[in-house]
Amino acid sequence: MSERIACPLCAADGGTLVWRGERLRVIRADEAGFPAFYRVVWAAHAAEFSDLSAAERVHCMEAVTAVERALRDHLAPTKVNLAALGNMVPHLHWHVIARFAWDSHFPAPVWAAAQRPSPLAEEAALRARLPAAEAAMVAALQGLGH
Repeated sequence: MSERIACPLCAADGGTLVWRGERLRVIRADEAGFPAFYRVVWAAHAAEFSDLSAAERVHCMEAVTAVERALRDHLAPTKVNLAALGNMVPHLHWHVIARFAWDSHFPAPVWAAAQRPSPLAEEAALRARLPAAEAAMVAALQGLGH
């Protein structure tokens, strides 16, 4: 139980809550320069994807797909990055990040050094489109069940 208490993703949502189901939640991360940075966070404390049952793995990836699809449909990113690292926080979570040719780090990963200043006008315009993308995420996630 002490591992769960020490885990930041067990203790808090980890960002702005978009949707919570029985088995997972989706949050918008508060990452400067990346307004369309989401995480699909498994509710139970598990470090690795292979810790989940086959049915849980399918459910998790369906949720990741729902988030990605909403970002693609509503934001038209240049690319969507998916990652499950867990080196800093060993609690299963998937990063789903809409990337744009204009973002400060593109084409490098969001964790690399910036290649140019953050384009504030583009980021603001993108933020204005997030509610529609998030509404689509919620509708798709509710359709998955738990």
